[in-house]
Amino acid sequence: MKIAEKIAGQDPHCVAPNLSENHDKGLELLKYLILGTLFGIVFVKAEIISWFRIQEMFRLQSFHMYGVIGSAIVTGIISIQIIKRLNIKSMHGEQIIIPEKVFKKGQVIGGFIFGLGWALTGACPGPLFAQIGSGYTVILVTLISALAGTWVYGKFEDKFPN
Repeated sequence: MKIAEKIAGQDPHCVAPNLSENHDKGLELLKYLILGTLFGIVFVKAEIISWFRIQEMFRLQSFHMYGVIGSAIVTGIISIQIIKRLNIKSMHGEQIIIPEKVFKKGQVIGGFIFGLGWALTGACPGPLFAQIGSGYTVILVTLISALAGTWVYGKFEDKFPN
């Protein structure tokens, strides 16, 4: 059974957008490693993996992180609008489907927990690997905790508030 059929079988209104049966293999995956490494270098050079920069943000002492996050949001908004208006296709030629988002109160609770963890550890999922690659091996505890939290969410998702 294909993945799309499994997902659609769980919820008749759920369609997996952009679910491609084309998967990169072998050396084709190298491009992702190179891109991820370059992205990590940018994170390190921009100091957005710095625990001190993150603490400055949460203490409202510096605009640095707000500028980075704000520019990422603006870039994302512009990119989504370009994809929608110009009907841009994926690399495999598939139509890109961006489903409408529905607000759920659980997102507020989850966002609070995420922010609390971010403030305490000085790390969010984006820079975790860049921090580990920079030699901050203590972040492995944060990575394991993030994976455990993701597993718990997946296991008990149906019991959480909508």
